[in-house]
Amino acid sequence: MITVLLVDDEPLIRQGIAMILQAEPDIEVVAEAGDGAAGIEAARRSRPDVVVMDVRMPHLDGIRATELLLRADDPPAVLVLTTFGNDDYVQAALRVGAAGFLLKRSTAEQVVGAVRTVASGDSLVFPQQVRELLTATPAATWSGPRPSDRELEVLSLVAEGYTNAEIAAELVIGVETVRSHVANLIAKLGARDRTNAVVIAWSHALLPRR
Repeated sequence: MITVLLVDDEPLIRQGIAMILQAEPDIEVVAEAGDGAAGIEAARRSRPDVVVMDVRMPHLDGIRATELLLRADDPPAVLVLTTFGNDDYVQAALRVGAAGFLLKRSTAEQVVGAVRTVASGDSLVFPQQVRELLTATPAATWSGPRPSDRELEVLSLVAEGYTNAEIAAELVIGVETVRSHVANLIAKLGARDRTNAVVIAWSHALLPRR
């Protein structure tokens, strides 16, 4: 069972997402909160697998709340809700460790899929709009150890949202080999996690910026 905490200052948004998720047999909404500070407290009490976090909220915004949540031992995966009213929010969410992004206008199927994806921990949730924002700025020069062609091939599939099992099937290699490639990529790029590795690769044009 995937346990979820919803944090949004709009009750109708929380209620709508809760109804969507509660209809799924493998997902349970265990708590809700109306701002970042209350969300942190709710997370401490309920220990969710996934936090669906709005960005713009009173008292404590979603970026700072995400940063504080991810400092805890065994932190949840944070799925950020965004309307792309401010591009800076996407960059800030990535810097503090968001596992993925969800547009507020997403379909019910996309909401459920995004929660399952970030809960699994081996895939990314990057809507096309996020990719476009991240690749809109000029590429920086990469001066660190360069990933191998195979590692970049793996990373390109990670960036497309493939799971480790799907990458293994696509490249006809073992899942453990995929995990090894991802671990090597994270080390070579000095990344925090696979999400951060993709962002670094995009920003330095190590992956196609399309």
